[in-house]
Formats: sequence, C-alpha cells, structure tokens
Amino acid sequence: MEEFFLQLTNGLAVGGIYALIALGYTMVYGVLKLINFAHGDLFAMGAYLGFTLLVSLGLAGTLGKVAAVLLVIALVMGMVALVGYLLERVAYRPLRNSSRLSAVVSALGASIFFQNALMLVYGARYQVYPGDLRPEGFFNVMGVEIPTVRLILFGASVLLMLALYWLINKTRIGMAIRAVAIDQRAARLMGIDVNRIIALVFLIGPALGGVAGVMVGLYYGQIRYDMSLLYGLKAFIAAILGGIGNIPGAMIGGVLLGVIEALGAAYISVAWKDAIAFLVLILILIFRPTGLLGERVADKL
Repeated sequence: MEEFFLQLTNGLAVGGIYALIALGYTMVYGVLKLINFAHGDLFAMGAYLGFTLLVSLGLAGTLGKVAAVLLVIALVMGMVALVGYLLERVAYRPLRNSSRLSAVVSALGASIFFQNALMLVYGARYQVYPGDLRPEGFFNVMGVEIPTVRLILFGASVLLMLALYWLINKTRIGMAIRAVAIDQRAARLMGIDVNRIIALVFLIGPALGGVAGVMVGLYYGQIRYDMSLLYGLKAFIAAILGGIGNIPGAMIGGVLLGVIEALGAAYISVAWKDAIAFLVLILILIFRPTGLLGERVADKL
C-alpha cells in the first residue's frame, strides 16, 4: 500500500502538469476548432524562461525560496502569455478565413521555429534548475511519507484549474468565451468582440502552459529544448481522453493519464511508461472517440 500511495501521488503531481498543458489545447480547439501544435513549445519556453530568471538573473539568490518561485511564476505567465498572443496575431489570425489545413501547417511551422530557437539560445544540453528551490521534507498521510513537493504541485495545479473553471463559468468574460465557442457569427451580432476573445484565449492557455513548464523544472530539476514533444503529445492525449474542447474533461484527462502512467511504470515497467500513454489514446479512440466527457460544442466550455 505504501508503494501504491507513493506512485499515486506521483501520478497526481505529473497529471496536474499534463492537465495545465491540456487546457491550452482544449481552449483553442473549443473556440477555433484548431489544434495549436505550437502549444507544447510554449510550455517548454516557460520552463526555460523560469530557468533564466532563477539562474541568469539570480532571483534564486536575492529573494527567499517561496518569494522567488512565486515571482518567477508570475513573470513567466506574463511573458509566455505575450508570446501566445503574438503567435495568434502572426501565425493564426491571417489564416482564419483560409482552409483548416493552412492553419495546421502554420502551427507546425511555429512549433519548429520555437523549438529550434530554444536550441540555438540555450544549447542542446540539459539545463539544471537550482536544487535548493525544490520543496523538501515529507508529509505523513495514513502512515505513508509522501514528498511535500508532490502535494504542492498537485495543489497548485488544482487551484489554477479551479480558477480557470470559475472564470469560464461564473464571469462575463467566460460567458463571452462560451458564446464565441458556440457561434462566432451570433456572438458578433450580440456585440462581442470576437478577435479580442480569441486573443484572450491565446493569453490564458499559454500562461497556464508556462506555469506547467516551471513546475516540470522544479519537480525534475532539469529541462531540455525538445521536452515539448513528449509533454505536448501527452497533454494532447489528456485533452482527447477527457474530450477535446471540454475544459473539465481536460482537467480530468490530465490527472487520470498521470495516474495511469505512474501506476503502469511501477507495476508493469518503466520502459513502457510512454507506451502506456499512447495505448490509452488508442483505446479511447476505439471505444470512446469523443472522450470521457464528450465533445458537444454547446457544453464544452
């Protein structure tokens, strides 16, 4: 049981990261019916920006541990959100009235550009986050010593997801986002600035992805320029698992995928960890193509 709880908490922590990245995919798809293949690279950019702020600018040494991490997260959210906004203006908005294939090609081109830019700026080697910033100690749960960092990461992920859920479902901005997702033409007739709402989606999604990048750096201690490939694919799987375009589905899908992956690595084989994630995708596409919570347009946001 102790091993089970340890792997469960590991899966919850990693699954929370998957869920934050998956929210970016599902929000863009919900509004534009577009898979933003560059979103995983924005996540990786967040990890590297966090590394730059903590190491190159020395925030880790001039501020306290908690203050440094909170400040870096806030700065990374803002910077990655700005990049996401520029990405929408440059790569997607000019093609909005073109075929969907044109937007997909543009997204793939942006992904290649971001990944190679990270490699040229930071190099192809792993970069290491400051080890003293990782929360230390253990938290006793039913007699099991669980690393505190896992509980903090999962708790922070849940808070961010709840904040997004409240924004989408309880505010006028969220109502406008849902209206644009259902029918852009009708939303314009109701006086909603569709371009502004779409830009807002490209601010929120990348901001959450940037936070996830910093979390990965703090949790694993090292990052690499091509980390977007694996994490981006798994977050995409999480979005499909919950129902692409469905925000609660992306949250549930990310956490569920993280738990399945962690338990599979513990009880089957670590070598099969990534294969298990793609096996889940295959099974979902066969038996539940619309995901666990479905893909209905009117209900997805």
